[in-house]
Amino acid sequence: MQKYKPEKIEKKWQDYWEEQGIYKTSDDGENSVAKDGVKKEKFYLLDMFPYPSGDGLHMGHTEEYVATDIYARYLRMNQKNVLYPTGWDAFGLPTENYAIKTGVHPKIVTKKHTDNFRRQLKSLGVSYDWSREIDSSSPEYYKWTQWFFLLLYKNNLAYKKKAKVNWCESCQTVLANEQAEGGICERCKKEVAQKDLEQWFFKITDFADDLINGLDQVDWPSSTVTNQRNWIGRSEGTMVRFEIALAPQGRTSSVASSSSRNDLFTQALEVFTTRVDTLFSCSFLILAPDNLLVETITTDEHKKEVEKYVQETRKKTNLERTDLQKDKKGVFTGAYAINPANNEKIPIWISDFVLADYGTGAVFADAHDERDFEFAQKYNIPLKVSIRPQDDELWQKVKNLEECFSGDGILINSEQFDGLTSSEARTKITDWLIENNLGDKKINYKLRDWLISRQRYWGAPIPVVYDPEGTAHPIPEKYLPWLLPTDVEFKPTGVSPLAKSKEFFERTEKIFGKGWTPEIDTMDTFVCSSWYYFRFADPKNDKEFAGAEAIKQWLPIDMYVGGAEHTVLHLMYARFFTKVLHKLGLINFNEPFTKLHHQGTILAEDGRKMSKSLGNVINPDDVVKQFGTDTLRLHIMFLGSFEDKKPWSSKTILGPRRFLEKVWQLFEKISDDYKDKQKDNETLLHKTIKKVSEDIQSLDYNTAISAMMILVSDMEKRGGVSKNAYSTLLQLLAPFAPHIAEELWNQLGNTNSIFLQKWPKYDETKIKITNVTIVIQINGKVRDRIIIPIDIEEKEIIKIALACPIIQNFVGTKKIQRTIYIKNKLINIVI
Repeated sequence: MQKYKPEKIEKKWQDYWEEQGIYKTSDDGENSVAKDGVKKEKFYLLDMFPYPSGDGLHMGHTEEYVATDIYARYLRMNQKNVLYPTGWDAFGLPTENYAIKTGVHPKIVTKKHTDNFRRQLKSLGVSYDWSREIDSSSPEYYKWTQWFFLLLYKNNLAYKKKAKVNWCESCQTVLANEQAEGGICERCKKEVAQKDLEQWFFKITDFADDLINGLDQVDWPSSTVTNQRNWIGRSEGTMVRFEIALAPQGRTSSVASSSSRNDLFTQALEVFTTRVDTLFSCSFLILAPDNLLVETITTDEHKKEVEKYVQETRKKTNLERTDLQKDKKGVFTGAYAINPANNEKIPIWISDFVLADYGTGAVFADAHDERDFEFAQKYNIPLKVSIRPQDDELWQKVKNLEECFSGDGILINSEQFDGLTSSEARTKITDWLIENNLGDKKINYKLRDWLISRQRYWGAPIPVVYDPEGTAHPIPEKYLPWLLPTDVEFKPTGVSPLAKSKEFFERTEKIFGKGWTPEIDTMDTFVCSSWYYFRFADPKNDKEFAGAEAIKQWLPIDMYVGGAEHTVLHLMYARFFTKVLHKLGLINFNEPFTKLHHQGTILAEDGRKMSKSLGNVINPDDVVKQFGTDTLRLHIMFLGSFEDKKPWSSKTILGPRRFLEKVWQLFEKISDDYKDKQKDNETLLHKTIKKVSEDIQSLDYNTAISAMMILVSDMEKRGGVSKNAYSTLLQLLAPFAPHIAEELWNQLGNTNSIFLQKWPKYDETKIKITNVTIVIQINGKVRDRIIIPIDIEEKEIIKIALACPIIQNFVGTKKIQRTIYIKNKLINIVI
């Protein structure tokens, strides 16, 4: 047999699999029925479909796609009807930025990049059903993205309003909060500012409770579930109404502070709190600088300072404003409010750490919150204490305002509520506020509606037009897809490139009438990826986004795999879309992803993140060229646990390559008349079948590979292998190294693909341990070993041990003081 040369076999089998349609999924045809006539159980396995960048596949992609491919191949060999598709999340900023830089149209760029990605994926042997390939930037696809917008619009879940948005000056577009973490644009890494714009939103907040409750139904990493819960931020508390004391027009704060309440006119301000037990120590209120009340209540002498602070705040993102590490700054408005608990007049300040769109854009401040405590100390605002801690030493510091106590304790200085615990007081004070029409129970959320407008070209056009009076109208479905125009300039100007398309405006007037204009913003690319998993079930359907029967057969997804960086963004939005469809009665499930796995990052050899700027990127193409696809597949899975970070290693890749060469060379040691079954280690073979099967199911691929390496080493030592045992080895190896397994399977004389064979089953009786080796010690020193039946009684073991000649020599006539027995491991005879 010739030497193992992967370059001679891998492309051959890739072409064969494609020509034979080995991996094509059947909805109800031949591939959906097993050889015994029983209908195969469905399994929908999906990667997060990639954005086709110009750099091509990186090692993170490779790890994810090889891992899911191993699982898909295993499932097929276990007689499952597997839907395992892929496509392209092709709209987005990077492609448009490339078009701006080069002048090449994004459509041309996208095709070039997707062609390269497809080539690379096929070279990795990934067994996708390419007949279901989708491209989110194709009109055939974004027709249905637009249909989803119309569905939400018709059901009052899409609306337009003026709002402060995260604006990236460099990219000249709006960013969602999640895309501007730390006040930095996730794309260009430049600072993000705030800007007022008319924007389209989806009402994801209507589904806040559904999104929380659904997390109990899924098998996801606990950290991801926690992140989703925290992002939604559901909190139960109390809405407290404060009366604002406003001076008549022209009065200053000094007048306001000295006037009687009868001289003032009042207005209510509601404040949400989860700590109403501290209400009696409320010493001041803090409003968000962009709260609409600020302009109304600010007195003349404080107006200039307040306006300056408001302008400074507008330059910051919400994430910058709420950074717990930054110095707390604020300005006094000159106005006062009345604490409803004790009728005390308290000053109203503004500070940028309070956000206008969270709660009511106002908080009450006291001595029992770290942030409030620091703020009050900085601006010399008097504080008082209303919660006493249990610890007496701590209490001395708290009552002297030397330290902030923010935990639960016992109420003091709280009139009729003194002596209650914080927990009791939260209930009692809330009830008292309700009885006196001063407050109410309230559930609050951090989650905000999803801003989907983007001032970019390369995205799905929003299917809305405006009449001559400026009223928005949804585009009738018969005009979908509402096509992107091609006569545009890509260079960002602060308004959408679509605003300068002559064809776009002419088309709108031709269809709807003179004076009608199109919406010029495009949709956030996350809209496209929020429903793509439905399309894979029925990708050629031109009547519906997916047929009811196809959805019923394939959805929900049984296993979803992708990066942990999508914990909030994509996963939350996809769940929202699914819940909308469920609420409208279009599907019968309300969670799209039953099971979720995140792959760990593949780091550079020095432990740093792979980056072009650091020059430490490993290109999968280069590894395939040097070592072969199967070696790359084995190596990347053998680096460590699938979900852990792990550094790439150029040195250890020779291990998987040598292992494959051993498998190849074992072919020469097969003997047709190899009838001495004892020469095959059947116990190890069946243990390996069990181990590899279980490890694949738990994605513990590194230990599965290790088990196969042990098996091959054992076969080598025995000097020969039966055809049956070798065939079983190839079947176990096939999901991991499909090309070499297929080649050797063929060399064995098999005419059908190895991937059309059933997965080997282990025999429990052949792996059951019947005997164990027991160590015999005398006074703690090893003197002999015996092989005995497992789980034998201690009395019998002592008899057997004492009958051993070596042990008799040590014990002789000496008295045995005691024996120490560790079951199935050792016995220590103390003399």
